[in-house]
Amino acid sequence: MSETVYQFQGTDDYIINDDLMLTMNIAIKMNKPLLVKGEPGTGKTALAESIAKALDKELIVWSIKSTTKAQDGLYQYDIVRRLYDSELGNEGVDDIKRYIKMGKLGEAFTSDKQCVLLIDEIDKADLEFPNDLLWELDRMEFYIPETDETVKAKNPPIVIITSNAEKELPDAFLRRCAFYFIDFPDKELMNDIILAHYPDIEDKIVEQVLDAFFYVREYFELKKKPSTSELLDWISALKLSGLSTENLRQDLPLVSFLLKKDEDLETVKKSFGGLR
Repeated sequence: MSETVYQFQGTDDYIINDDLMLTMNIAIKMNKPLLVKGEPGTGKTALAESIAKALDKELIVWSIKSTTKAQDGLYQYDIVRRLYDSELGNEGVDDIKRYIKMGKLGEAFTSDKQCVLLIDEIDKADLEFPNDLLWELDRMEFYIPETDETVKAKNPPIVIITSNAEKELPDAFLRRCAFYFIDFPDKELMNDIILAHYPDIEDKIVEQVLDAFFYVREYFELKKKPSTSELLDWISALKLSGLSTENLRQDLPLVSFLLKKDEDLETVKKSFGGLR
């Protein structure tokens, strides 16, 4: 395995462990979507961004909402515009292709170069959504009945699918994906992440920040624990504020950059008798 040439080896601002790197590269070679799970803030979305950057490929993002349907990602037929053009006597009404607009999956399939397709937070959609994409992701094609045309991927995209594990995904869908669960970074890895974003930061400040951050995550019963992105924002806020970082764990200055829910702020403030 040591002789394997990896396509993706991380980037300067995205620290990747060996297991995730190996899994990602195997998924690429197998042309399988990689389903990435983990709590918010563990770098699932950033993984797709990093792959696109490292491999110099376009990133296409399909952000999933509770109302998203699988059809939205394939194509949309604008029949209203076609009827409107017909009423006005505009030319080209008989050319249905003019009224077909590709969705994010369609864009990835019709791209002249291989791209990275991020299907972000798939567990936000209803339970049928993953099943409705089985054929398209497995065969890398879909059918447009309005034009009697099958759209096949010119260059099968690298597909990254993220989930916050809010819902269980169907077994049939899981069988078609490579899978990786991203654990929340420990102190050592978080130290590396901080240094990747703030290479000139003093060791003493990093030590203080990490001590306070993991104290907040582990000591308090929180509705939403602070994530990596919130830690990095907190560091930026501390640097800009000019406040002392000598006793971060005791003072927790600017804690609202770490905690984004009112009840969590109240929980921490009650323990400290008022915070800035």
